[in-house]
Amino acid sequence: MADADPTSTSAPARSPAHQEASAKAAYRPISSGRMALLFTVMLVTAAGNTAMQSVMPSIGTALKVEDFWISLAYSWSALLWVTCAPIWARRSDKRGRKAMMALGLVGFIGSMGLCGLILWAGLAGWFGALTTLIVFAAARSLYGLFGSAAPPAVQAYVAARTPRSERTNALSLIASSFGLGTVIGPVLAPLLVIPFFGIGLTGPFLSFALVGVVALVLLRLRLPNDEPQFAARGQAVAYSGGADAAPPDEDELESDAEGADRKGQLTRLRWFEPRLRPWVVSGLVGGHAQAMIMGIAGFLVLDRLGLRSSPEEGASLVSLVLVFGALATLLAQWGLIPRFRIGPRAATLSGMMVAALGTMILSVASDVYALSLGFAVASLGFGLFRPGTTSGTSLAVTRAEQGQASGIVSSVAGASFIYAPAVGVWLYNTNEPIAFGLIAALCLAVTIFGWRGLALDSDLTRDR
Repeated sequence: MADADPTSTSAPARSPAHQEASAKAAYRPISSGRMALLFTVMLVTAAGNTAMQSVMPSIGTALKVEDFWISLAYSWSALLWVTCAPIWARRSDKRGRKAMMALGLVGFIGSMGLCGLILWAGLAGWFGALTTLIVFAAARSLYGLFGSAAPPAVQAYVAARTPRSERTNALSLIASSFGLGTVIGPVLAPLLVIPFFGIGLTGPFLSFALVGVVALVLLRLRLPNDEPQFAARGQAVAYSGGADAAPPDEDELESDAEGADRKGQLTRLRWFEPRLRPWVVSGLVGGHAQAMIMGIAGFLVLDRLGLRSSPEEGASLVSLVLVFGALATLLAQWGLIPRFRIGPRAATLSGMMVAALGTMILSVASDVYALSLGFAVASLGFGLFRPGTTSGTSLAVTRAEQGQASGIVSSVAGASFIYAPAVGVWLYNTNEPIAFGLIAALCLAVTIFGWRGLALDSDLTRDR
């Protein structure tokens, strides 16, 4: 697997030792302040989304809407995410990562605020249940349309500034912001069910919209502008963006020349080109398993604990189970991956096997303790799997292609949520053993496919 396009202009030969030293010297560590800002951008959106997921089953019950339609309401947003994420990722190469992060936060704020207002009106009886759900789906689409700009920009920002041998750890740290968000979201959701002014179960939506505003202000004030200006034939000649613009790193100045075609333009990455195909297939199949578990979890808790008639109490216990899952995700991404320096292939394969085990525990769980254990084990597995496929995709391409690769990663993740949650819930309501058996089978299929098709970690993570 080559790092440079074979048609690009050749450079003077250098010794392997000199090449390795130059590659390491080209990367300058991201400051802790900037990393904290990037972490915050991802954290806020993750926390808001999991807070929403923890209350939506109860809102659906209160609206007397079938579970399947609640799950399907997310599908249009997920489809838009798949379509738009690569577009915003490519645009971030021209407009800068900061601009796309800000656009993503604006999409999140608008979506959460409108969804909260719409659901509040529906629960208050202003709209019928069907109208409420349709308008909610339309408002949710703002997240897929514009919110999809932020994650690829954050991932590309980090990947382009991290050496190959450290990239799994760095991207795991960013991925763990989702893990921490999934802890914070369910913990705060019951506290944000505001009893005043009839806000009730819509409180988490409105509250996280305000938190998103704070995050957007911090991003605008604290992260330097990074708008790139490229000359023809792929040579980076200047970075502009005002007096606070960050000076370009050597890798930023050079990376756009890598992977260029004969006209100096970056070639467009495709989902299933040979370099990416094993990682994309693994991400798609394993992502569908994860999306099904996430779709089923809230309804499973309500049913197994007999809480369909107590929506607000049900929201609290759904949040509790999601918290255990989020803590397990953090254990994988903050503890296991950096402590044992687990590479992309090992993280993907081991994660899928652990997720299959957690799914089997969930299938027989009958009380809150067993439900929490099963969801935690499954989340531990997915917490290993997701950084594995993300870093594997990043390492499969050149530095110049990191923006495009991050867009593909985000699209693959979004594709899993187009129909998988709704299909999972429908199967769960139709035949529970088939639903859980399918999820476990998908996990095992990735394990078998990945064992044969994924590149070895020693080859992927070697600095060159």
